[in-house]
Amino acid sequence: MARRLDVTGADGVRLAAWDFTPGTAPQAGPGVLLLHGLMGHAAHWAPAISRLTAAAARPDTGSPGIGLPGPGVPVPGSSGIGLGPGPFDTGVPRPGPGAPAITLPAPGAPSVLSASSVPRRPGPHPRTIALDQRGHGHSEKPPGGVFTREAYVADAAAAVEQLGLGPVTLIGHSMGALTAWQLAAERPDLVHALVICDMRASALGAASQREWRDWFRRWPAPFPSLDAARSWFGEEDPWVERPNPARGAFFAEVMAEHPDGWRPVFDPEQMLTSRETWVHDAHWESLAQVRCPTLVVRGLDGELGRAEAQEMVRVLPRGAYAEIPDAGHLLHYEHPDAWREAVGPFLNGVLTS
Repeated sequence: MARRLDVTGADGVRLAAWDFTPGTAPQAGPGVLLLHGLMGHAAHWAPAISRLTAAAARPDTGSPGIGLPGPGVPVPGSSGIGLGPGPFDTGVPRPGPGAPAITLPAPGAPSVLSASSVPRRPGPHPRTIALDQRGHGHSEKPPGGVFTREAYVADAAAAVEQLGLGPVTLIGHSMGALTAWQLAAERPDLVHALVICDMRASALGAASQREWRDWFRRWPAPFPSLDAARSWFGEEDPWVERPNPARGAFFAEVMAEHPDGWRPVFDPEQMLTSRETWVHDAHWESLAQVRCPTLVVRGLDGELGRAEAQEMVRVLPRGAYAEIPDAGHLLHYEHPDAWREAVGPFLNGVLTS
């Protein structure tokens, strides 16, 4: 089961972090920090991180190391999960009878990576922590709170420092990826390596923000049931081109029951405020300042186009690229096995370097 760790973020906001490291004893030393995207929460990483970091610390078998990527080096391969209540429980729905818990396999469990391709060394599993960012999951959602880029980056830095994770390997999805690379640019002392999942460096513009505001207004919330929420986000939402059960499940996991029905655990206005702070600007300059090994991952049908992703790799001093066929924006959630196969070689390389 994931263990909750409390972090004090910028301006004193209370943040919930979740330790997915196998075993019961706290692990020391550098680790992996996962940052979810807008509207997400830590449990959304659970399918993707299962077995991902376990192989990196197994006893040495003499297999070759993958090593750190140089400029432009490609990388081959390409409901109801609850986290339990805390002292400031936000009402994320807990699993009912028979629902899955968040677990990682015991040390030595099979990896999705082949034995011949995984570098190995003795030692503990690297710590794997997922952070509920401010306004999300079990972290605080202060009315009138600060939701700037600076605050999100400062929160991530606070998590790395307070949990003793540095120099950390950051894995970020969407807005979380932007936070991750801005932290890597501003605090290179804290970051060892970086994975960017489906986040654009170019400006999305005012039209994009208007579309999101209109989209939130179209939500038929409160939903009469979780099944109704799952169905709307997976099939009936005008943004859905074809039925997508995984998308429905993703959004059902951020719904909480109220007297009048099921509503999101986040405040849509806070989400729009968070988004307002980055959609109008391009982020190429901060991307170019990232000096650590960095993997850019996109889904074939995601929001990050291939040309822009490859330009991001070119701009990064030590960039690499991976693409997941048949995946959309929620690539790590919809296709966790393919995501692990794409990210695993890079991650194992940097964790054993």
